[in-house]
Amino acid sequence: MLIQNAKVLLFEQGGFVESDIRVENGKISEIAQGLVPKSGETCYNATGRYVTPGLIDAHTHICISEEGMGSIGDDCCDYSGPFTPELEVLDGIYPFDRAVDSSVRAGVTTACVCPGSDAVIGGVASVIRLTGSVADNMLVRRYAAMKCSLGENPKSAKYGFASRMGVANQFRAGIEKAQEYRRSKEEAAASGSYFKKDRGMENMLLVLEKKMPVHIHAHRSDDICTAVRLAREYDLDLVIVHGTDAIPVADYLAQFDYPVIVGPGITPRSKQETWGKTFETAGVLHKAGIKVCITSDHDVSPLYFLTTYAALAVGAGLDELEGLKAITINPAQVLGIDDRKGDIKVGLDADLVIWTNHPFAVGAAAEHVFIEGQAAF
Repeated sequence: MLIQNAKVLLFEQGGFVESDIRVENGKISEIAQGLVPKSGETCYNATGRYVTPGLIDAHTHICISEEGMGSIGDDCCDYSGPFTPELEVLDGIYPFDRAVDSSVRAGVTTACVCPGSDAVIGGVASVIRLTGSVADNMLVRRYAAMKCSLGENPKSAKYGFASRMGVANQFRAGIEKAQEYRRSKEEAAASGSYFKKDRGMENMLLVLEKKMPVHIHAHRSDDICTAVRLAREYDLDLVIVHGTDAIPVADYLAQFDYPVIVGPGITPRSKQETWGKTFETAGVLHKAGIKVCITSDHDVSPLYFLTTYAALAVGAGLDELEGLKAITINPAQVLGIDDRKGDIKVGLDADLVIWTNHPFAVGAAAEHVFIEGQAAF
């Protein structure tokens, strides 16, 4: 496949550049001007069109809280306890969620599917490509993150916590339980004695070994700082999810290398911890030197308006190129899939979107969407 005469988003060159793109075997094989079509090659004349990587949302509940299905299709939270690291979204993903087609038509090709935010340590999040009929075949990264939560959600989820102190203590107890499990496992290995494995604890070992980050739901500034405190106490890889009230602590966050997945922005201030909601947050955090992703938090707000949320952040002060990065390369890096997705580079998956106009322009539409070189729309 050859896409010709397009304005191609090339981050290493600082924006949109006139170029052609060749795709072979699902990968980007050439990027240059004046590429000559090969015999039998499918060609797209993209004159006047814009091409971006397929969009990526680093925090969604698509396929596990299915659109229009109500409680029957809501598998986000299990409510069997506040500490459930054994749970995996993979076991709840429904590929035929109606939101998938709408999202692909809007240029979204990859999403991180996460457990809900009522448990303190709620389970394993996975990254999927938005195409396919079998969850296992949609996986890009199975063990993408351990979803954790602070603040109002776990405090009010009837687990018996009466305070933020109790929620933080449950997180510490979970980490220390995993540390004790690791010690017992090492001692058993050293002595050659039998050791019964625990699925949840094995998942927690990935956290302790920094093979899987913790994605901590934190809206209010004190919860954000608690997330940082907990990550530093136990030397964890941390990604802050939401960061709604992060502006007052932006300078503090800038001291650390913890990314923030900002959003959802286009919803009411439905609870006290979201009173500080503003589209200025992404721009303020970026200017402080913090890596920013923008999320829909689908189905809290629709995934298929992801470019709208990024454009609103740009309108509120985020640099335009950074707005594009916040829904492509930044989430790819945060999710650990940037060796495959999130950028237009030779060797990466051919997740590409041909837009009728600049993707942030009013009226711009995704004209063609490719996932790993295959036409998805």
